[in-house]
Amino acid sequence: MKRLVIAAAILASALAAPARGADVELVKATIRAADGSDVPVEVATPAGKGPFPPVLFIHAKRGYEGDERAHVRELAAQGFLVVAPDWQSGRFIERWPSAHDPETEMDVEAGLDYLKSLPNACKGKVGVVGLSRGPYYAIRLAAKRGADLAAIVSYYGHMQNPNAPEPDQLFRIAPEVTQITTPMLFLIGDADYELRRMNGGRAFYALWERGVPVEWQEYPMARRAFDFRPDQTPEEKVATRHARERAKNWLVQWMKLSPDMRCARS
Repeated sequence: MKRLVIAAAILASALAAPARGADVELVKATIRAADGSDVPVEVATPAGKGPFPPVLFIHAKRGYEGDERAHVRELAAQGFLVVAPDWQSGRFIERWPSAHDPETEMDVEAGLDYLKSLPNACKGKVGVVGLSRGPYYAIRLAAKRGADLAAIVSYYGHMQNPNAPEPDQLFRIAPEVTQITTPMLFLIGDADYELRRMNGGRAFYALWERGVPVEWQEYPMARRAFDFRPDQTPEEKVATRHARERAKNWLVQWMKLSPDMRCARS
């Protein structure tokens, strides 16, 4: 395992404001990627005594902000030990980058290694939750480190390299989709961008045809980023609650967790 350089600091009490995950402990740390770059991460630990089932959270290209932190808290409140690497700020990448920077994949992989190294993380495979650009990182990671991953939850995810030429964006999926065997759950709104739904749909069929466990959950009247939009409709609020439960159940199933969110003994 790569040498991890950890410089942990407890977050200000404002980050622990009462919420659904009021008993969740949230801390910041800095780890090191394979190229020596610093990677900011946040770690959310459930209440109670571990070890806890480990989940890697991969944010979208909008950056790691309050909405992402709230999602991480929700996962921890469900019983998961969550590590969220910030693949943008450590490399001084502005919000909403159009291009994909392959070097940032090292930051996500460093997050995986850090998560697996935590003493209160269950040994064994890790669950992954990714948003938008995040699932592209997830399939790249699954192609390289599939033996370390139990399952992927994709919220309206990229299934093509953002740097690929236009014909690939329109008519093809990323080659990693044809290689991975990690079970994947797709969560997306039926009012999301057509191209995103098309590429996700192609990925669903490609995985299913190869016998990879895969499910597609499409939400009526739900737009892009339905789960944290400031102008959420009543339907999108319900879709969010449903998606959080679907994601949890998917991870529980493929991480082989008990009803009380405990990992199987190795």
